[in-house]
Amino acid sequence: MESAGRQFDLVVIGGGINGAGIARDAAERGLSVLLLEARDFGSATSAWSTRLIHGGLRYLEYGELPLVYESLRERTRLLQLAPHLVRPLMITIPIYAGSRRGRLLVRMGMLAYDILSHGKELPGHRMLSRDELIDAEPGLNDEGLVGGARYYDAQVRYAERLVLENIIAAGRAGAEVRNYSPVTGIQCRGPGDLHIRYEEGPGGAECVAAARVVVNAAGPWVDQVLALNDEAHPRVMGGTKGSHIVVGHFDGAPSTALYVEAKSDGRPIFIVPWNGQYLIGTTDIRFDGDPADAAPGDEEIEYLINETNRIFPAARLALRDVHFAYAGVRPLPYQARGPESAITRRHIIKRHRGASRGLVSIIGGKLTTYRSLAEQAVDLVSRMSGQGRTACRTGELPLPGAVGLDAAAEQAKSVPGLSESGAQRLVDIYGGRVAELREIVDAEPELGRTLDPERSVLAAEVALAVRREYALQLTDIVHRRMMVGLSADLGARLTLSIASIAAAELDWGSREAERQLGLLNAHNGVLRRIDRS
Repeated sequence: MESAGRQFDLVVIGGGINGAGIARDAAERGLSVLLLEARDFGSATSAWSTRLIHGGLRYLEYGELPLVYESLRERTRLLQLAPHLVRPLMITIPIYAGSRRGRLLVRMGMLAYDILSHGKELPGHRMLSRDELIDAEPGLNDEGLVGGARYYDAQVRYAERLVLENIIAAGRAGAEVRNYSPVTGIQCRGPGDLHIRYEEGPGGAECVAAARVVVNAAGPWVDQVLALNDEAHPRVMGGTKGSHIVVGHFDGAPSTALYVEAKSDGRPIFIVPWNGQYLIGTTDIRFDGDPADAAPGDEEIEYLINETNRIFPAARLALRDVHFAYAGVRPLPYQARGPESAITRRHIIKRHRGASRGLVSIIGGKLTTYRSLAEQAVDLVSRMSGQGRTACRTGELPLPGAVGLDAAAEQAKSVPGLSESGAQRLVDIYGGRVAELREIVDAEPELGRTLDPERSVLAAEVALAVRREYALQLTDIVHRRMMVGLSADLGARLTLSIASIAAAELDWGSREAERQLGLLNAHNGVLRRIDRS
């Protein structure tokens, strides 16, 4: 492959949101970049979040004002630079008698949030009386309800696509990006002379690339990557597990997102309309195992169900109502003691010394602040490598799907046979890149057919995923490109049709196609690993 044996200014290890953002920023500044991801892009921590682009209202409790200000500033940028993926979200906070966060404290938090908001892109908060809140959300438990507040943050429905668009932008700017290419060794030979061993693609040969600087953006796997170079390095990561459940519409369900205080432990929980369903989470539990093995525990699922039923008494949710559940590990700095909620959510860009000289590790980070983290990281890389003195441009450059967005709706509507809801779905996922789908359909009309009774999913999307979006496996296509895998049935009704097209695109024989179906079923089995007895 082209990357093998080459010298790069920067090698980025990890293709989640932080690694993707760093690779894009560095490539835009003219650095030569190689990004290596052990699995698929955006398939771990970035995918298993609450899918919010938010200022961190809760961080005000811990006095992290700079983090809140940075988050609110970046929220504004993402609303401007990725409007097809990041949308305003109204959030309601019900306040109950005896809550840890009473009406006065919530009001003070709302005022601080408004003051710190950058550019006033979204409306300010509004405090609600008890009666106003009941009128607005009649399904709420009114016992002990004293009032509430409403404010705006933002939602990224498909966090996987936010990662992918950064990967696409990085590739267009000249970066070489490789998924399914795990790093197997790192050797620091001296300043500006690092050698990285990695496997090139699924089942590929081992390759070696040289770099002036290596950024370890492996998320909760940062310590494991550091151990490839120095087994004696001190622990830097101390991740916590956050679990979520996804349910359908329920009696009394809210019209907006809700930010509620759990009665059992006081932890904030979100109940968010999402993808035609409701996303409920999250928990916060220290996790010391392999992040790949993180899964929602029975107690966590029960906790989220019970707290939702308490807030919405008519819901009567049970395990049978859970479509699927997932968990991710937050890549937080190691802290042996103290409450999990008190561990800082600020990111740390750590420049290593001694045996790991030339290595930089990313500790922490959030979806919301990935771009500013990347800017800071690439500023450091530029100083270390002596390359790429160009100023950061990602604060003004839109992501690929935001280009041509105004024309995307008409282009989608012009696809023969596609329903109106299907046209809107394409815009929501691909934005202005609907034009690329049209190109495929115009050149290969057989790929213009729809795959579902609702006439909303195009065969051409499979081709786009493989040809221009780096998809190599069926699970990539279903769950992280076309996004049908996040529906209530995890995309089951479309799986065989998608697999057939993917087999032709990727030249799979019958044995490989069966293997890919097996991998997808195993992935879905993890999401549905719930004791419903």
